[in-house]
Amino acid sequence: MNKFMRILVFFDLPVKTKQEKKVAAKFRKFLLDDGYHMLQYSMYARTCNGNDAVEKHKKRLYAYLPDNGSVRALTITEKQYQSIEILVGALTKACDNPFETEQLTLF
Repeated sequence: MNKFMRILVFFDLPVKTKQEKKVAAKFRKFLLDDGYHMLQYSMYARTCNGNDAVEKHKKRLYAYLPDNGSVRALTITEKQYQSIEILVGALTKACDNPFETEQLTLF
């Protein structure tokens, strides 16, 4: 049985020039197109069903990394993610429920 995991991506990209803004926008678009959801500005998360899916999406992430800036990824279990404490604000339905971030098919 696979275990649900989360990939958290944190980034700080330069956006001073028009070209830098274009690169940053392209990276954010990649994250959204690959199933990530914005938790906070420059912090995105994606739910994966097991380690194989984590590795697949990490390979995609490596392929789309920008040349400049800072990008970090952290993989945690769904149980670890559920222990997150929200100090100010509220849960967001799209980001905090794994079964609404991906469509699952059971046979």
